[in-house]
Amino acid sequence: MIRPSIIARSARTAALCLPAPGALYHLRARTAWRLSSPDENTDLQQGETETVVTLLHGLHPARRYLFEAEGFLPVSFETAPCAGLVDAADFGLVPDIVPDDLDGAGANATALAEAVAAVPKGGTLCLAAGRWTSLPVGLKGQMTLHLAEGAILRAPSGRGGWPILPAHDHCGRVLGSWEGLPAACFAAPVHAVLAENLVIEGRGVLDGSGDRGDWWSWPKETRDGARRPRGLHLISCRDVTLLGFTIRNAPSWTIHPQGCERLTAAGLTIIAPPDSPNTDGFNPESCRDVTITGVRFSVGDDCIAVKAGKRGPNGEDGHLMETRGVRVSRCLMERGHGGLVIGSEMSGGVHEVSVEDCEMIGTDRGLRLKTRRGRGGAITNISMRRVRLDGVETALSANAHYHCDVDGHDPWVQSREPAEISAATPVIVGVTIEDVEIHGLSHAAGAFLGLPEAPIRNVSIRGLKIISLDPTAVATPPIMADRVRPMRHEAIVAEQAEIDCDDPALLSASSVSLSLE
Repeated sequence: MIRPSIIARSARTAALCLPAPGALYHLRARTAWRLSSPDENTDLQQGETETVVTLLHGLHPARRYLFEAEGFLPVSFETAPCAGLVDAADFGLVPDIVPDDLDGAGANATALAEAVAAVPKGGTLCLAAGRWTSLPVGLKGQMTLHLAEGAILRAPSGRGGWPILPAHDHCGRVLGSWEGLPAACFAAPVHAVLAENLVIEGRGVLDGSGDRGDWWSWPKETRDGARRPRGLHLISCRDVTLLGFTIRNAPSWTIHPQGCERLTAAGLTIIAPPDSPNTDGFNPESCRDVTITGVRFSVGDDCIAVKAGKRGPNGEDGHLMETRGVRVSRCLMERGHGGLVIGSEMSGGVHEVSVEDCEMIGTDRGLRLKTRRGRGGAITNISMRRVRLDGVETALSANAHYHCDVDGHDPWVQSREPAEISAATPVIVGVTIEDVEIHGLSHAAGAFLGLPEAPIRNVSIRGLKIISLDPTAVATPPIMADRVRPMRHEAIVAEQAEIDCDDPALLSASSVSLSLE
């Protein structure tokens, strides 16, 4: 039998992985479990789980536990200590304020700020069950925000009194940003800057109120001097743990770690309506050592988009930092433009990204790499293993002619003639695909379009299986570049890309160019 592993643990929550053979996000059958403590003689909790990544809530600080699940070896662990529990309601927090009451939301923000300040180092701020409307709240390091079951912390519907993050702080560090460039932006409903050892956990909900305000009506604009806020914005933080909660209706990107190191997210639920603009689920940007596991996505844009900043229009690159070491596993991407996406803001470089043991259902694309001339930077060592794609229109894509930005359709961006190589030339090297199943294929199993001056190199595909085709599919270009021909039920098509595939039949269409003549 296999022993479950401990993904993360706090004072009151633990995330475990039950890696049953053949299981991805879901276990093959509901599995009974029980929780006991060597310090007590009775079972403390028992239940059933249907997901590989399982969250245990309602634990006690600094206590030893024994977890036993049917068909697995037992595993023991100890929760973290807690230096003190602070109840937010003790600071005058008022429930059930209507979303358009900005005065009430401001008063609640003041109460929450006082509560955060009162949390001792290593302590916990508890938000009890109830609907709590507040203007944006900043968290600090060395604390836990515990969202109790039934707690909803929501933003107000209006922008009055909403704080704005400047593009840089007094030290020149990037604070506000928009699509890879420093820019003033509204502070996220929950945010943290330079926080270390921060935990956000629980069964509660963070609600960005994007569906109640006007945020989604101006997706690419600046209003009142700022860009739209994220749902949860973590800036230059270290050792952050996100466990179990639901976050929904973000004004723009849902969770945006920016310049962070050592971040773990486990067992989250990330939700936004399908027509909400740019509500990406989880966008680590210029980060190192990020683990995203057991997360369920259903959003209006990409489920996960890994980024590393964007070179400025005049070549500005002082704000750029690489992203390295992103591990995605046991996730469910139910809807979205892409399952795991890299770019298009990748000028700082994106390296060592893996997506394993995931289910992608109804996303436009599965694994998607996108960049263009002018971005520079490199995408290297990307892998996708043991992933099931169902109803995904194009399973694999890498596009170096992505027509983003106002000049994206200009001839110098879209030309298929070689251009001069410079620091602004993007590079894609090293993509490994292994044991991927495609069900209900619409457009193409793979579409790889490189630059003539910098072809995509070292793409290895092993064990790719096209199980079924979508009979209702309509021929459509599989990637967003100019002069790409419509496709329907094609296998792997490549132009200016080196593909090594163990099944030659899948490359039967590779001699047919992606581009229209």
